[in-house]
Amino acid sequence: MGANRRPFGEELCTAFVEPRYQESMTRMTALPSDPSTPWWIRQQPALDSAAPKFRAVAYYRHSAQDRQENSVAIQQEQVQQWAQANGVEIIHEFSDRGKSGLTAEGRDGFNDMMENWVKLRDDFQFVLCLDVSRWGRFQDIDLSATYSADCKRHGKQVIYTTLGKPKPNDQLYQVYVQFERFRAAQYSKELSDKVFRGCVKISQQGYWAGGKPPYGFRRMLLDEARHPVQILAPGQRKSIQNQRVTLAEGDTGQVLAIRRIFQEFTETLRTTWEIAHGLNRDGIASPSGSAWDGARVRHILINERYVGTMIYNKTTQKLKTPTRHNPKSDWVKTERAFGAIIDREVFDRAQAVLAQTKLRYTPEFMLVQLERLLGEHDMLRPSLLRSDAVTPSATTYAKRFLSLDCAYQQVFRVALTDIRTQVESLLRGTVSEVESYDDFLVLNRRFTVLIQPSVPIPYGYNRYWYFRPDRRGVVDITLGVPVSGPKGPQILGYLALPRLLVRNRGIRLFGSSGARLDMYGHQGLEIISQLARSK
Repeated sequence: MGANRRPFGEELCTAFVEPRYQESMTRMTALPSDPSTPWWIRQQPALDSAAPKFRAVAYYRHSAQDRQENSVAIQQEQVQQWAQANGVEIIHEFSDRGKSGLTAEGRDGFNDMMENWVKLRDDFQFVLCLDVSRWGRFQDIDLSATYSADCKRHGKQVIYTTLGKPKPNDQLYQVYVQFERFRAAQYSKELSDKVFRGCVKISQQGYWAGGKPPYGFRRMLLDEARHPVQILAPGQRKSIQNQRVTLAEGDTGQVLAIRRIFQEFTETLRTTWEIAHGLNRDGIASPSGSAWDGARVRHILINERYVGTMIYNKTTQKLKTPTRHNPKSDWVKTERAFGAIIDREVFDRAQAVLAQTKLRYTPEFMLVQLERLLGEHDMLRPSLLRSDAVTPSATTYAKRFLSLDCAYQQVFRVALTDIRTQVESLLRGTVSEVESYDDFLVLNRRFTVLIQPSVPIPYGYNRYWYFRPDRRGVVDITLGVPVSGPKGPQILGYLALPRLLVRNRGIRLFGSSGARLDMYGHQGLEIISQLARSK
């Protein structure tokens, strides 16, 4: 066993280890010393100068609109190369495929990294990302910076590998990153505008610009000569750039339901709710698959696509913003773009009926009908409104006038305006300073009063006066003024209703309401005069 002795372990490695491991054996080089140095010292493995010094996680994102050079695999390769060259060990990787970077919503990989790794673990120092656009194309660039700040607050530094690791106190680096955030956001805006302009052009040519087809339609693929190719299945897309998509009649049951709606509305003059009830009774599903109602039937009746008109840009929803309805002047309409389900004459007749029906819900028409019922029955009940073919329901009056009782008062608004003027004149005669502001009065610049006259409302063999205390913080007292009747009204007294004491949304005052009369009732305006003079 002389100086040329080969270690037993090396002999085994030479004999049995696979060739791909031979490279690791060559790294066991002898130290530059004399031959008398023991072999176990001469053949110590050299220290690997490239051993990782830092640990990191990596994030990759690729959206459906991004080019191929932004794929997750390409990002991964470039980030890993940077990490290896800079002594960084990647301990975990996160990715979001087919996800928009406009927000963090729906980016499961990104949110998992932020919530479960960045905020909860302390065994790594860096978060690696190829560039700012892969981090996100946030339209609010401050939001992009917020996520980076969250990483910094939890002891991790975000590194965009195309920019490299910033030098300490490098202010220009932060300026450049902020500029890249702006560029990333601007790219999405410009792309969105290009897509919108392309969809407008397609719609003007009479083609379907995308999305789910309307109820009763299917999407049909056309070739360059506008000849039918095939019906597209739900979710199926065209594969050739020059091909176009239009609309064609869809499910037979849905088409028959659409024609039934128009026929019943224009010929039998059924209401939208009556039509909905019939469709539900016959087990016909609505566009959403649930039960029909008046609103869904009306949506069918006003949809001009059923006469073959292509319509685009009815709503706007860009860059993850809330959906907004556009005015009709912004709609893109192309007539006779595809086959009609409903004849234009039938559709126009339906619009005329809808316009006539809409008149029923104007305040003027509603008050005229209420006055007519009062003249016919000398009383008012929700049941009378339900039995009348023309008058809207009591619920509709409540939506328009706050309550049916408030609507009743509006019928006699001319007489009540005279009473209000009379009471204001009495106040000006007893209070030194009265100022009119909006619909109330300011007395001696100390408190405010809203004058609210009320005519009696028939209630069987009885009657009551209705008051609705004003809940606005600027109105201190609602001054209720019950009068004798709508014709030649006489003031019967006053009710001082302080905002801080009256909690009811509406008060019905009967002649037998002794407790309320004792608490709030007054024969004259002395209570108001005393409050105005008090210090």
